[in-house]
Amino acid sequence: MEKEIIHLKERFDQQILFTRNSMELEKIRNEYIGRKGYISKLLGQLPLLSQEERPKIGKMLNQIKQSIQKVLEEKEKELQKQKTFKEEIFDYTVPGKDFLMGTFHPIELILKQTEEIFLGMGFKMVDGPEIELDYYNFEGLNIPKDHPARDDQDSFYISPEILLRTQTSPMQVRTMENQPSPVRIISTGKCYRRDSIDSTHTPMFHQIEGLAVDKDISLSDLKGVITEFCHQIFGKERKVRFRPGYFPFVEPGAEVDVSCGLCNGKGCQSCGYTGWLEIMGAGMVHPHVLEMVGYNAEELTGFAFGMGAERIAMLKYGIHDIRLFFENDIRFLNQFK
Repeated sequence: MEKEIIHLKERFDQQILFTRNSMELEKIRNEYIGRKGYISKLLGQLPLLSQEERPKIGKMLNQIKQSIQKVLEEKEKELQKQKTFKEEIFDYTVPGKDFLMGTFHPIELILKQTEEIFLGMGFKMVDGPEIELDYYNFEGLNIPKDHPARDDQDSFYISPEILLRTQTSPMQVRTMENQPSPVRIISTGKCYRRDSIDSTHTPMFHQIEGLAVDKDISLSDLKGVITEFCHQIFGKERKVRFRPGYFPFVEPGAEVDVSCGLCNGKGCQSCGYTGWLEIMGAGMVHPHVLEMVGYNAEELTGFAFGMGAERIAMLKYGIHDIRLFFENDIRFLNQFK
């Protein structure tokens, strides 16, 4: 038992060296000199020893216990002194740090508002991949291989059949392939085109896409939905105008304008003295697009529209340079709290 006691003391001496706080110290105290600790267990074994060994081992255990108690007391004082020193060097009179409160980015605000508006009109949100197949990005949308929009200079190609999507329109095809009519969807997300950076263009932008397909959907349904959206996002006093426009996946197609909010449609520098600001492209879904996904173009009709979130934000908030959205200037972002 003598060797066991010596080994016990050596182990204690090692453990106490690496004790860093009061919790660890209390754990060691209970482990060695607590009611169920090592010393108590060894003292409980004294009756099993011979009469000659009992006094010697008992004295040895008491000496070890006293030594451990003394070391524990010294260690406790040392830890307390360290704690007091740390508290003393902290200056409570120094003002606290001012933590800046974040806010939604203006693009995120537009996306959230747009989603809420269309969800309120019975549309549902869908999401798709940013790395897209050529078929969904172009061919399935009535844009054949020889169409000018397929020019490699307009898109970021990963391979001849894979590219970064140039629009959120592929979700029209993907959704119709996977569900029968009726369809009413909104899809938002990042798109990529090989545009040079200037005040109105960036290689990455956010697009908002909408699609509705059902029996007896007409151009008047499209006009009603778009007009309601414009009134909710810009204000009911703004006028909405539809004029002919060409997009391969709709027929007929239209460009949608809203009256200028700065001059109330009278004409100013902001609107090019026309009184109108273009916000999106729209139209009735081309029958060929419906047929390619297996829909009966004789029974079903639909409308689609697409707009840039940056464009809507610039018109709504009076921002004249798209680059401000990506420069992360805190002075600019603070205006949208």
